Amino acid sequence: MGRDTTVGGDRFSAGRRSFLTGTAAAAAAGAVGVAGCLSRGPGPNTVVMTADSGVAGIIQSDGDGPSVQQALWDAGLDENISIEIQTVVSDSATRMQTAQSALEAGRAPPDIHMMDSGWTVPFILRNQTVNLTEELSSDVVERVNEDYLEAILETARDPQSGDLHALPLFPDLGFTLYRRDLLEDAGYDTGGWGTDPPRWEEFASAVRDAQDGSDLDYGFTTQAAAYEGLACCTFNEVMTSWGGAYFGGTGNLFTAGERPITVDDEPAVDAIRMMRSFIDGDGDYPAICPSSIVQWTEQESLNPFDSGDAVANRNWSFAIAQTGAAEVFGEDLGVMTRPYAVSESDAEYEGTGGTTAALGGWNLAVSPFSDRQEEALQILEAFATEEVMLAVFELGGYLPPNLELVDEADPDEVGPVARYADVVQSASENAIPRPATDLWPEQSALVYQAVNAAYRGAQSPEAAMDDLAEELEQSEAEVDADGN
Repeated sequence: MGRDTTVGGDRFSAGRRSFLTGTAAAAAAGAVGVAGCLSRGPGPNTVVMTADSGVAGIIQSDGDGPSVQQALWDAGLDENISIEIQTVVSDSATRMQTAQSALEAGRAPPDIHMMDSGWTVPFILRNQTVNLTEELSSDVVERVNEDYLEAILETARDPQSGDLHALPLFPDLGFTLYRRDLLEDAGYDTGGWGTDPPRWEEFASAVRDAQDGSDLDYGFTTQAAAYEGLACCTFNEVMTSWGGAYFGGTGNLFTAGERPITVDDEPAVDAIRMMRSFIDGDGDYPAICPSSIVQWTEQESLNPFDSGDAVANRNWSFAIAQTGAAEVFGEDLGVMTRPYAVSESDAEYEGTGGTTAALGGWNLAVSPFSDRQEEALQILEAFATEEVMLAVFELGGYLPPNLELVDEADPDEVGPVARYADVVQSASENAIPRPATDLWPEQSALVYQAVNAAYRGAQSPEAAMDDLAEELEQSEAEVDADGN
């Protein structure tokens, strides 16, 4: 999910060419139902692929303008093969249900499903995806495994065999955006924050001082509504930065059952205590967050920052493109990953502690029921070329799954994100996926309800996490009982 209601997915197109039109398209996305071709398409070599309006807008072009379709052909795709988009709503949960309905019914098209990195694995485990390790050419599989961001590849592989079952289209990563000019006016040197974020204490003090000094309405805005984004991403980031975890270390993210439940351990509880202090100032940290964050998702939290009424905001890469433009904050925009409370060396669980960036993003999976599998596989091979990854980045602002290409992109085409290539690289190195097993849709609801209740003060942090731990234990036990 990126700026999708999930995270890392339902987002604006943010490339230089498409930013303005992408904003309008994304705003309309929530109202878009299933549209486009539901039949076999206009030609025998037409492959139907699901996508939200943002991605749909860059696949084809009006007139002779650049497009991903043309980039695919330029990369060697047979010019007789074309993509037709089945546009779907931007909400990730609804898209998961739509894909599930089609695949459970054995229905195709769509031939290629665009799947959230947070729920691709359950489809793999249910044998509802084509094994790409077996079907793509070996050199493509080798290149993908060697060059792509490992964290998103883990969301596209069979956790048992390690075989690739989906091709990452783009990852998304969580960032902390801040007004460099306001913080420096308040006396803070943010010169090294891009790749070496401060601890939470320093960040909170700096934001509070900058808010007071500039007389802004808001300090730090983020997403804390009771929705998937809280469970998968914003709380996951904060908890990890404290050395906490849902199920022990990162080695337990993709296999449910018999996992330790650690969400009631002290680091997770401390993370909630800190957020409560940010909201009401009753604790060890200054009040820097408005109480309304418990109702905010991505766009609601970005609006005050974008309009100049907040010092800092947690969001996705689209927000960098939006607020780093010359007509907004330009180079006064600072970008980093999350501040942290506990260093990696002091954290108990593998992969926790230190700065973090939640992993979002989307994968492409071929339907096993498609009668256009050969053509669909050729399209995926073309998507795996550097030329097409760069075209997707430049046209839509979607980060390439091979993040080394961020340095190679034309800054004039991709906009402000190019200015923060070192931060993007740092985020990729500290990316934290959600525990995307087939239980996650159920478990994430338990998590975001419990965390939101604690943020609102409806329960104490300890009680909320104790109750959550008990519910997660029951959920894991059911996996054991069912033998899957």
